[in-house]
Amino acid sequence: MKYLLAAVLLLALFFIVIMVYDVNRFVIPRYQITSAKLKKPYRFVVLSDLHNKQFGKDNEKLVAAIKRQCPDGVFIAGDLITAKPGQKTGPAIRLLRKIAETYPVFYGQGNHEYRLELYPDVYADMYDSFRKGLESCHVEPMKNCHAGLPEYGITVYGVEIERRFYQRLKTMPMEKEYLKSLLGDPDRSRFNILIAHNPEYFKEYEEWGADLVLSGHVHGGVMRLPFLGGVISPSLRLFPQYDGGFFEGKSGRMLLSRGLGTHTLPIRIFNPGELLVVELIQEK
Repeated sequence: MKYLLAAVLLLALFFIVIMVYDVNRFVIPRYQITSAKLKKPYRFVVLSDLHNKQFGKDNEKLVAAIKRQCPDGVFIAGDLITAKPGQKTGPAIRLLRKIAETYPVFYGQGNHEYRLELYPDVYADMYDSFRKGLESCHVEPMKNCHAGLPEYGITVYGVEIERRFYQRLKTMPMEKEYLKSLLGDPDRSRFNILIAHNPEYFKEYEEWGADLVLSGHVHGGVMRLPFLGGVISPSLRLFPQYDGGFFEGKSGRMLLSRGLGTHTLPIRIFNPGELLVVELIQEK
């Protein structure tokens, strides 16, 4: 019995060490995507689900890693902050200020930013404070709008779907015309990038006309297991289909970041944070 207890304690210690290690580091996966719609190459980085995490003072390690990639732009797939009463938004604002000094920033909001805005009676002036911080950085959240990069043949969209699409234990069906009602019709001659925090609706995103979807939200499934992938999603689904990485549909592709931070419980096991680097290249 004592040997079994010792084995259990050693295993628990092993997982604690891995958890502490993975919570405090990030890796840099790289992706190349080609399209005949592109006019010239475009390189960008993707951040998601930082949740106020700091890698070094004022995220100096993260900022340095971004600069080393020499990106043409920085894309944010939501949840730089955590919707918790009294939570400070300063770490996210200081990070954005450093990034926006050098690079164009395309900020798609996640469910945490949306909650701050939706429930001021719960979160008081947190969203107003956050918005003022964004304005000071000259960053405008992309809430159901788009921005053009005509010299590259790219249009960037940011969609903010309603809270009903973030329910736990079930996935609400998305009406066929829902995305069109929010975003209009995309110009299919352009390479359309859609920043959409929740990856569960990838099929709907590509049917709308997204060539590339940038998502987050799932945190890589919290813990990753060999052959099985991420263990659990925010909707409390075991081994979710979309947990992280690259996914290809009939007409579109999705890059799903495993995020950088945590909320509620600081758990990441075999699942370090990610800063994605994406190279868009003209198809020859």
